[in-house]
Amino acid sequence: MSTAYGNVTQAASRDTGEVLLELTDVRTHFQTPRGLVRAVDGVSFTLERGRSLGIVGESGSGKTILSRSIMGLLPTKGTVRSGSIKFAGVEVGNKTRRQMRHIWGKEMAMIFQDPMTSLNPLMRIGDQIAEPLRIHLGMNKSTAEATARRLLQDVRIPEPEQRLKQYPHELSGGMRQRVMIAIAMACGPTALFADEPTTALDVTVQAQILDLLGEQRRERNMSLVLVTHDLGVVAGHTDEIAVMYGGKLVEKAPTRRLFAAMKMPYTEGLLASIPKLDEPSHTKLNVIPGRPPDLVNPPKGCRFAPRCPYASERCLEEEPPLTATTDDPAHSYACWYPVGSPEYHEARARIEATKAGAA
Repeated sequence: MSTAYGNVTQAASRDTGEVLLELTDVRTHFQTPRGLVRAVDGVSFTLERGRSLGIVGESGSGKTILSRSIMGLLPTKGTVRSGSIKFAGVEVGNKTRRQMRHIWGKEMAMIFQDPMTSLNPLMRIGDQIAEPLRIHLGMNKSTAEATARRLLQDVRIPEPEQRLKQYPHELSGGMRQRVMIAIAMACGPTALFADEPTTALDVTVQAQILDLLGEQRRERNMSLVLVTHDLGVVAGHTDEIAVMYGGKLVEKAPTRRLFAAMKMPYTEGLLASIPKLDEPSHTKLNVIPGRPPDLVNPPKGCRFAPRCPYASERCLEEEPPLTATTDDPAHSYACWYPVGSPEYHEARARIEATKAGAA
């Protein structure tokens, strides 16, 4: 179709190690009666082909808006966008929805949080899987049906012939999410965005879906962006983790490195809020006190400072830049007094002393 689409396909076919996705100072703001909502406010990072990235943060941190900004799935009215989004070396951040249609499905695909609202309740499963195959790949009806059957087998849905004839309401939640994965995989995308793909599923099915996504990524040499509020979900299923807070990227590191040597107090708080298996069932859950910032009127300095137990006057007045650690350039953070610093230990000692005095 368009020249840009051809460039994307050609560039994305290169070996792993090449940068597939490159974001530079991406901003997505929304005009509202209250003022401008800075949902995504200056995010930059790269992702290599075949690698997996987890984007984590509380509700309202900007992670879903960021993924939709990359995909070009935002409303045009009232949306103010700037910065650069390059996919396989091609600028896509300035493309219209009509132009992005040549990239959706075949180059980028997304799995949404709730399959029941994403699947058409009036269409049979087989027709919904076959539709993108016929639109994007030009398959005839019989070839599309055979491919749909194979895709259901790939995502481990039993009795695929029968499932193709069923409607979404006839399937379990886990099966519906597998169908969504099959639809997303149909045209062989080079990048898959999964927005909270396991939220409505029980723990056992969650693990199966995450394992399935990892398996498909490795088999297809596909990049995966996993969006979630739960650090525990991305722990064993991503190569890198990007932590967002208040519309900003506040920490990014290889997954193992992040858990072993996190720098941002917000990341520390997210990790502490994960329930521990060795704790009694009646143990009170840890929470980060306070609430996320108002993105119409964000705090002057570090956006996490009003909730941070270690914040000083500087944190409230000056916004820290995203800085790489001295021993690992792949690990960057935005904090004046990171976890492990002398100032952090002093503040922590004061907090412990206060707790001891209160007891």
